[in-house]
Amino acid sequence: MSEHALPTTLRPGTPVDDRTEVIDALLRFATGQELADEVPFRSAFATDATLDFVHPARRLGVEIDRFKGREHIVGSVMSAVARLDTTHTVTNARVLLDRDTASMTALVEAAHFDKADHRRWLVLKNIYRVRVVRAGHRWEMAEVHIHNVWMQGEPSVLIGS
Repeated sequence: MSEHALPTTLRPGTPVDDRTEVIDALLRFATGQELADEVPFRSAFATDATLDFVHPARRLGVEIDRFKGREHIVGSVMSAVARLDTTHTVTNARVLLDRDTASMTALVEAAHFDKADHRRWLVLKNIYRVRVVRAGHRWEMAEVHIHNVWMQGEPSVLIGS
């Protein structure tokens, strides 16, 4: 784990509300990419999770399938961000709790810069719809659907040439 990342679970018995913990799953997703750290990134997903980046990819000029399974998601995303300096801003999180599952929407801005040349960049503003499940002392994302609202910059920064 990166020296900048916090633990992926709180100490048992630490009082915190479920809404905060649901949002934390999305924040671990973002932090893992920003720090190129698989530990928080992996902890954000359920074992059988799906990540649907189909709409943004199509807008970037690429046809892809949904990513299925934690290992596929981690391997695919972490290999892509390895060549990037990236930051995410997560706002407008709304959470609807139902016992051990939750639905969440959030607005996420992702700024990606080519590590070798920061003059090459891409910024995406996306709406996330997420189904989150309780997993012991933390929550994990089971389904993530990303809808692109706008983008600016060079698509090849994210998808390659």
